[in-house]
Amino acid sequence: MTFDPSTLSYDSNGLIPCIAQDHRSGEVLMLAWMNAEAVARTLQTRKVTYWSRSRRAFWVKGETSGYVQRLVDLRLDCDRDCLLAVVDQSGPACHTNRRSCFYTSVIEGDEVELMAPEG
Repeated sequence: MTFDPSTLSYDSNGLIPCIAQDHRSGEVLMLAWMNAEAVARTLQTRKVTYWSRSRRAFWVKGETSGYVQRLVDLRLDCDRDCLLAVVDQSGPACHTNRRSCFYTSVIEGDEVELMAPEG
């Protein structure tokens, strides 16, 4: 069966959440948004392309920072309303220069940073 991005379940803004996961470690790196065109571009170029809600523009991960995400596999959840991009991540994935955007844990009611910025 040929995949068609229009068959995904997008929200009222035409967006779908996409979780990026490192293909080697399994670490969850970040969450961002895609529209149908971003999904198509990602599959065509193998460079993960998101839709920036704040800039209202396409955003190829690493285009500015150099820390690119190369697509290894794109997976759909059972409801077709969330994506998992399994990626080869070069450098930090987070704009704070951390490996993952999920660097804060809530432990016994306190926020605890789990990792420092790289470099």
